Order: sequence, then C-alpha cells, then structure tokens
Amino acid sequence: MRITILTGAGISAESGLATFRASDGLWENHSIMDVATPEGFTKDPALVHAFYNMRRKAALEAQPNAAHLSLLRLATHHDLTLVTQNVDDLHERAGSRDVIHMHGALNRACCAACGHNWPAPMVMHPKDSCPACGKPSPRPDIVWFGEMPLHMERIWDVLENSDLFVAIGTSGNVYPAAGFAQHAGRNGAKCLELNLEASVNADDFDQQILGPASMTVPGWVDDICHA
Repeated sequence: MRITILTGAGISAESGLATFRASDGLWENHSIMDVATPEGFTKDPALVHAFYNMRRKAALEAQPNAAHLSLLRLATHHDLTLVTQNVDDLHERAGSRDVIHMHGALNRACCAACGHNWPAPMVMHPKDSCPACGKPSPRPDIVWFGEMPLHMERIWDVLENSDLFVAIGTSGNVYPAAGFAQHAGRNGAKCLELNLEASVNADDFDQQILGPASMTVPGWVDDICHA
C-alpha cells in the first residue's frame, strides 16, 4: 500500500515542543509576525536569530515519542512517504529517512544573498559569514509567513499516487497543506485524520481517530501492519 503521511505540530507537542504560534501570539512580548516573516527579518535580524536559536535548543532537548517511532515501524511494512510541517528533526532522530520538510528545518541555515544551504550551528548571528559567498547574510532555513513551502511538486505527485493519506496532529488551517486531503481524495485515496480533536477540514477525511498522537498513532500502526 502506498501511504502518504502529513505530520503537524500535534505530534511534536507530546515531545514537549510548543506549537509554533503561542496561544497569545507573542514571544517575549514580540508578535510572532516579527520573528516569522521576511519583513521581520529585514527589520531586526538579531531578534529573529534569537528566536530561532531558542527553538533550535528546545528541539535538540526534545526526544522522539511513540508516534514518531511507530511511523518508522510502518515504513517497514508499506511504501511510506513522510511529509512534515514541523521544523524539528524528531522524525529523523526516531530513524525515519528522506523526510520531506515542507516548512524547512531548524538544523539548516541558508544565505539570504546567494541561497547556499548548510548545517546550522546551535547559535546563529546576523554577522555570520556564508560558507559559499562569504557575505554576512545567514538566515534560518525556514519557510516564513508569505513564503512558498518547499518540495511542493514532489508532494503533489505522491498525493496523486497514494492509496491512503493520513494527517497527524494538523490543524487544517494552513494552505496548501490543508488541501492535501481533498487532492488525495480526488485521486482515489482514502483519507484518515489522527488528531487530538477534529480539524477545521475534518469533512475532507473518510475517518477520524481522536486522541493524543502518542496513543492513537501506535494503535493505528498496529492495526494496519497486522491487517
């Protein structure tokens, strides 16, 4: 069976990582738009780097949970493509390979001047030099609000060729990911949502399994691997 899985903040929350947008929309009294937009980076790169240095540290301290580990087990039984909206590396640290990070990755840096990409140090500064062009223009390799998600051509292709699409821990608020279930369904895939509560696009799915990802995902993987 060809399975495409999309994971969101809900799967990492159980590893202790806060969702990207805090409940009050603030980070140390700064609007999230100040630290997660190209305009915010242009205005105050030091602030943006401080925010992502904090997030990089938190991600390193977090550990994969049972949901991450179950998806690794699923990949040994089925043809699995794993797409994530998360910027942490918990899937990789659980053992998953070739994870498609549509919103970028905390452990990568890129040059705002030439586009070169490299492994990010734990702490980044605005004056760090690009290894390729030498300019002091590093930025986190993160897709900010107003920017196009990565690897979309590949994602649309795997959705069109999937037998099953599964969304885990996603809100259904953010496009294009919120449209993945509809796209997969139009091309013949069954669609399943595993979430703490029903998402805003719950009607796009054939079935929902509600509850914490660390409980629902292992149980579902057990069922599908032994079906």
